Amino acid sequence: MEILYLLIPLSAGLVLVLIGVFGWALHAGQFDDVEAEGERILGDRDVPID
Repeated sequence: MEILYLLIPLSAGLVLVLIGVFGWALHAGQFDDVEAEGERILGDRDVPID
């Protein structure tokens, strides 16, 4: 039963870290245009790789 005193704060901390990472991704613009990346792969541009 004493392990709950460790696991509950750790899980709450993990949730806060995950919310922080998700907020950072939203603020950094990771989800601005999700369709363009899928269409970029299908495009017919022949760009040489250096």
